[in-house]
Amino acid sequence: MINGKILKSFAESNVLITGGTGLIGRQVADILCDSDAHVKIVSLDNIHVNDKAEHEYGDLREFSICKAITKGMDFVFHLAGIKGSAGITGNMLASHFVPTLMMNTNILEACRVNKVKKIAYTSSIGAYPNGSFFRESDYRLDSLPMDFAGWAKRMGELQIHAYNEQYGMDNFAIVRPSNVYGPGDNFDPDNAMVIPSLLYRIYRGDDPVIIQGDGTAIRDFAYSRDIAEGVILSLYHGTKSGFVNLGSGRRTSIRDLVETLNGFIDFNYEFDVSGLPSFPERVMDITLARELIGYNPGTSLLDGLKKTWEWYINNTDEHLKKKNYFKEE
Repeated sequence: MINGKILKSFAESNVLITGGTGLIGRQVADILCDSDAHVKIVSLDNIHVNDKAEHEYGDLREFSICKAITKGMDFVFHLAGIKGSAGITGNMLASHFVPTLMMNTNILEACRVNKVKKIAYTSSIGAYPNGSFFRESDYRLDSLPMDFAGWAKRMGELQIHAYNEQYGMDNFAIVRPSNVYGPGDNFDPDNAMVIPSLLYRIYRGDDPVIIQGDGTAIRDFAYSRDIAEGVILSLYHGTKSGFVNLGSGRRTSIRDLVETLNGFIDFNYEFDVSGLPSFPERVMDITLARELIGYNPGTSLLDGLKKTWEWYINNTDEHLKKKNYFKEE
């Protein structure tokens, strides 16, 4: 939970949330709307997530739109992005990279031009080089992201770095979340990530549900509400134009994930070891976030998965209302 004094500081302020219909953005919107902020959500999704917020349909690839929506804003949470599986982002490089780059460049520059007081930018674990355990102090500016998709998020970080170097601006906060899941996730079966893909196939009735790999791969699965609180705390406290990791603080194997789901959903499953093995371990160190911004994720894997499953079975077609950048235009 976020300290009440911090939440009260947002009362009556003008807040813009890009990507406010996504799994993190809608949680940020709920928290700030309950704190009496004037919240505007900008998205290309045909989804309404909070009656207290103003919803605007807008394409952040247009700089004129970004300048218009950031004008008069006290705070901007730039959460808009393109979420897809490693397979789809690897095969459709331009569909992921180009619009992400355009959105980031435009909204961050518009915030600078319009002198927004504070901005939070959501980067990604993919901005790190390949590794098993990720710590902010180990990052180097000239290191390579773990995959091509990570470059788009990294470029946003470099843009903020440039503002800090040239203008001395330190009002941009940056977070690198781990594997985020929760209500409002991307459940499109053609490009969903691990947890939504599993839930989709369970709901579809696959028997057995086939799990790629032997189940030993370790990941850092973080619930969206916890990440949303971390994003808000990062904006409030600031990250001095550097970044902090946001994760769960736990190591979870794919087998643990599947068995946790199987504990409250009845389904059969099998592991398929015939394919290429995934990277064995990717876990974030969240020590700095705990110390610098008071981040304290409290949602257990079981509770987070139960909430996500409950939401999904009541919103199975929401992905059809979302902008899909992987459909050729």
